[in-house]
Order: sequence, then structure tokens, then C-alpha cells
Amino acid sequence: MGRLNELRLIARVAQMYHAEGKRQAEIAAIMHMSQATVSRMLKRAEMEGIVRTTIIPPPGTFAELETALRERYGLTEAIVIDCSEDRDGSIMARIGEAAAHFVEVTLQQDEIIGVSSWSQTILRMVDNIHPLKSGRAKYIVQILGGMGEASVQTHATQLTARLAKLTGGEPRLLLVQGITSSREAKLVMLSDPVVRGTMDLFGRLTLAIIGIGAVEPSELLARSGNVFSRQEMAMLHDAGAVGEISFRFYDRNGKPVETPLNERVIGISLEDLRKAERVIALAGGESKTEAIAGALRMGIIDVLVTDKFTAARLTA
Repeated sequence: MGRLNELRLIARVAQMYHAEGKRQAEIAAIMHMSQATVSRMLKRAEMEGIVRTTIIPPPGTFAELETALRERYGLTEAIVIDCSEDRDGSIMARIGEAAAHFVEVTLQQDEIIGVSSWSQTILRMVDNIHPLKSGRAKYIVQILGGMGEASVQTHATQLTARLAKLTGGEPRLLLVQGITSSREAKLVMLSDPVVRGTMDLFGRLTLAIIGIGAVEPSELLARSGNVFSRQEMAMLHDAGAVGEISFRFYDRNGKPVETPLNERVIGISLEDLRKAERVIALAGGESKTEAIAGALRMGIIDVLVTDKFTAARLTA
């Protein structure tokens, strides 16, 4: 009976604390025991199964899919958003909203943030970020060349500049072509001290916010002029490429695909991206599922923000 009497008292203390909302000091005074004894009893209540913690995910969240993604791909965090239909426009908007909230909450002081400049999903994220009352970022670094066709050129530079204004950081633009006409043209552009100054920050990123693309360019990239020719795209397919991050291509197993095209890209390398303290990827949609899976297998991404349809395909 001694143990039963002990458990009964522990249960009463737990009831006062968890159900009645009394503080430990109040319980100690009422029960004429020390606060240390109350604390020990509360711990025993959990050990004995008298108090059990139950987490009930709110409607519209997908804890099981998020857990499956974390476990399968070794992610620090996975955020799966609800979406009414498996359609790119709807998916991009919802991913952008969720990513904006996550970045706002987790941003640390003096972050050096690298951001993909030609991602429509990241643009949606920037649209949803609230101005921070006290600036936290140090630099916002454009990690892929942003020059392109005039009608869409402002997308790349404004995305970087707007994020800098919202987070209190200094924008570091990369005002050169993402894809140069030749290796020699790239070397000329890299001789510019402003370009070099921006690229020198690639290896110092504390946070990288990236998009994931299929081998076929998005509509925005296609209109920008930052694309490879059909023959070059065929070369990438033949080499086994399934996706790209800032025009760095990889296969379905997450292994980098090395082609002469790498010599024409002005943007962050996968090696520099791996050095970033945190990498957040924003991507979803059926056409990108294979590309996202390959990117996750590289082991570079820490946080994935995606939709429930894509998450289900990635964990099937």
C-alpha cells in the first residue's frame, strides 16, 4: 500500500499543477512540503505515466509527412503546407507564406543571407515577410547572376533589394549574366571588383535560401534569357541530370553532374553552398518532384518547405 499512497499523492500534486493551474510554490504552501519536493513529484508523475504529453496537430498541418521527410532525408526541419490542388501557382503562394513565417521567427542577428534571384517561390516568400523592427541581417547576397531580358530583369535585383530592406541588411547584388556566352566572357566579368566582392561572401553564408529547378527552365528563367540551348539541355539529360540549384546540376542520387557548362555559370557552387550554416529550400510541384528528391540526397539542405502532394510523393 505504501507505493499506492505515494502515487496517489504524486497524482494530486500533478492535478494541482496541470489541471488547476497552480504554481509549484503555491502547491508547496498548500501541501506543506518544499518546492523541491513538488518538482520531484512532478517529474515522477511523468516517469510513472500519471501525466502523459499528447500533441494534437492542428487541422491543416501534416506532422506525419514532416516526420517522414526528416527521417528519410536527414533534414533538420520539414514544413509541409496544405494546398487545395496540385498546381504550381497555388503551391508557390502557400510555400512562400510558410517560408516567410519560418524565416522571420528563426532569423538571427548579423546573418549573411544568400538568396536565389530567379525563383518565383522565393519572390512569394519576400512578398510575405513583415519588416523587422530591429534589423537582423548583415548582408543579403545574390547568389546567381541576375542580368537578363529587360522585362524580367527587375525581378532578380528587386527580390534581393526588398529582402535587404525588410531585414535591415545591406544588399550585395551580382549584376552579371547567370550564364555567360563563354568561359572567356565569364573570366572578364569575374575581373570586376564589385562582382568579386559579392562572390567572396559565398563561402561565409550563415543562411542560404534556395529554389530547386527541374532541368527544363522555369517560365521566368526562359523569359530572362539565362538558359542553355536545346543542344546543351540534351547534353545535361544525357549526363543524367534531373535538377539544378543555381544552375548547378545533379543526378537522381544527388551526385553533381559535371559538364563544360559549369564553366559558364556565375553563381554559387555546390561546395560553397555546403559551407552555409543553414540551407532552406523552397520547392514543390509534380514536375519538380524528381529534382527535389535528388537535391535532398545531396545532404546540403537543412530545411525543406514543400506542399502535401509533393511530400507524399517524396516519402512514398
